[in-house]
Amino acid sequence: MTSTTHGTAEGVLDSPLESGNAQGAQQREALLQVKGLKVAYGGIQAVKGIDFEVRKGELVSLIGANGAGKTTTLKALTGMQPATGGSISYAGKEIQGRGSFELVRRGLAMVPEGRGIFTRMTIVENLLMGAYIRADKQGILDDIDRVFHTFPRLKERRDQLAGTMSGGEQQMLAMGRALMCQPKLLLLDEPSMGLSPIMVDKIFEVVADISSQGVTVLLVEQNAKRALQLAQRGYVMDSGSITMTGSAEELLNDPRVRAAYLGE
Repeated sequence: MTSTTHGTAEGVLDSPLESGNAQGAQQREALLQVKGLKVAYGGIQAVKGIDFEVRKGELVSLIGANGAGKTTTLKALTGMQPATGGSISYAGKEIQGRGSFELVRRGLAMVPEGRGIFTRMTIVENLLMGAYIRADKQGILDDIDRVFHTFPRLKERRDQLAGTMSGGEQQMLAMGRALMCQPKLLLLDEPSMGLSPIMVDKIFEVVADISSQGVTVLLVEQNAKRALQLAQRGYVMDSGSITMTGSAEELLNDPRVRAAYLGE
């Protein structure tokens, strides 16, 4: 495990605690590379020059307390918040400054904190909005069926207005909508926030299933224990800096992480 003091992390994993998955991930090409990323709101430096990467096929968790800069980082990756420094490379190409719509076309999708569904549209209409970049009508219909297979509750309510559903159902819809664009890299921002324990279990089950299908996942999550249990690797973010990185197993067993984020 690497502990950092200047807000950067190289992501080099050479500890004997690494799992087989983490070791295998080291052999893969980086799909997302972030170097020296800085983001500011007015005069406040929210992200202070961080380095991290996500390799193809990985599920990587970014954990930290409220206000650590996790959501701001995701917004910078997706073009929702301008970066003030550093570089963001996706699939080998610099994407800093690119619009969110262009990144979706390239296979980078995000499920935002708060879900961001279209409340006055039905479930099916929301899913179709997720496929707006596509023209393969039959493929779109097939993918809607796949979403309904993953989330049977959505199928039961397919013609219901999204705004009338429970928080857990809305989270299912937000994830299903993101999958409709057939992402190569899926960014998830606090998918379990505000959900019942049963619904949290379902959401994490789906995240694991998405990852097992080969979709690369960057998971931002306050439920650090569950997030690290799913992941191959993790990064710890504090006050705009990445302070620790390592395999998920290393972080789960680190006393500092356990005390600060796992409540132990």
